[in-house]
Amino acid sequence: MTIRVLLADDQTLIRAGFRLIIDLADGMEVVGEAADGGEAVELARSERADVVLMDIRMPRVDGVEATRRISADPQLSGVKIVVLTTFDADQNVLAALRAGASGFLSKDVEPEELLRAIRVVTAGEALLTPRATKGLIDRLLSPDDQPLRVPPELELLTDREREVVRLVTLGRSNEDIAALLVLSPLTAKTHVHRAMTKLGVRDRAQLVVIGYQSGLVRPGERA
Repeated sequence: MTIRVLLADDQTLIRAGFRLIIDLADGMEVVGEAADGGEAVELARSERADVVLMDIRMPRVDGVEATRRISADPQLSGVKIVVLTTFDADQNVLAALRAGASGFLSKDVEPEELLRAIRVVTAGEALLTPRATKGLIDRLLSPDDQPLRVPPELELLTDREREVVRLVTLGRSNEDIAALLVLSPLTAKTHVHRAMTKLGVRDRAQLVVIGYQSGLVRPGERA
């Protein structure tokens, strides 16, 4: 299966560089380019994109709002979004993760890492690792911050599922969770997916955000 990638960035040179890398890779193709978020939403739908590389800072409709619109559209439920930033501690990255992005990359990413990221999110995994997302949140939130909005769906989780969400937030893999809770890896994976379904999130990156929003994990806490 060929992975269909949409590029959304207001800088023509950035799009041209990414297109060159992706079109030369096996099993991938760029199916469209957008210069703002509104155009990205329309092209994601019309071109049946699998992955959108989404710049955060674009004119008219920015990447956060475009991510929110794509994530809220049932017709685009299979589309994975990777946000691109030039700032390691960009507050807008956290907003994009809350809006439904699967992860984030710096615009100066190496070609091999870019291609790996596209394959990772296509496979349904969080981009990079939950630990990378956790590191971003640790930099953006201080240990004294109060927990953010707690999703009411958290009450639907069992005690075991809450513990699983806490461990995912701390950057633990399914294998780690299985060992810590004395479960099989398959059972650990099942708990993760059940928690994602109940909380209405698209992947593990959003579980990390919810772990902080709910107060299950405090900024600065270590695994």
